[in-house]
Amino acid sequence: MRTEADFADLYEKHFSELAAQVCAYLGDATEAQDLVQEAFLRAWQRWEKVGGYEEPVAWVRRVAWNLATSRHRRNQVARKFLQKSSAPELAPAASPDHVALVAALKQVPAKRRQALVMHYMADMTVAAIAEATGAKEGTVKSWLHRGRKELAALLTDPAEARPAKAAKAAPESDPDTMPIRIKRALPGAQRTARANRRPSVKEDRS
Repeated sequence: MRTEADFADLYEKHFSELAAQVCAYLGDATEAQDLVQEAFLRAWQRWEKVGGYEEPVAWVRRVAWNLATSRHRRNQVARKFLQKSSAPELAPAASPDHVALVAALKQVPAKRRQALVMHYMADMTVAAIAEATGAKEGTVKSWLHRGRKELAALLTDPAEARPAKAAKAAPESDPDTMPIRIKRALPGAQRTARANRRPSVKEDRS
């Protein structure tokens, strides 16, 4: 029985050469690497059996080529379909509001962002979101509530928020609108003031 180290050694030795072969067949290096990785993954899932073969790489190669052949056939069918079909109309450019919304959503935590998109863009109910995410409905409501608050803060224009604060502060800062405050004299203060006042010239003459 071959070990995990044997599988790692097989992968390191043969991945590049198999990917190069499939790439030459498909003409797409990224797609070829994906298919060869898939072949090795299937080999690892059956390693107790495949590892006992005299040449495990032969099994991986056969799987990779089978995957590549299937992909090539599907690509041919897709090309024929696209050749017969007319080109779709170009989608209109995203509006500034949409761009700002997407940018703000990126700053909202993933769970809340997912709930907001599902609810407001996919028109999913709270119950449907709970079922799709595996969360409780109360949790989904919390995500939506907190997500809305975070979006509102992110999408608020600071330039628009300042005048509101200034208008609110106007009654206190504008002298014409300031409330008149009357200070009441303390009891006995008037008598004390008169007692301490120096006599005038007329009073001295008398």
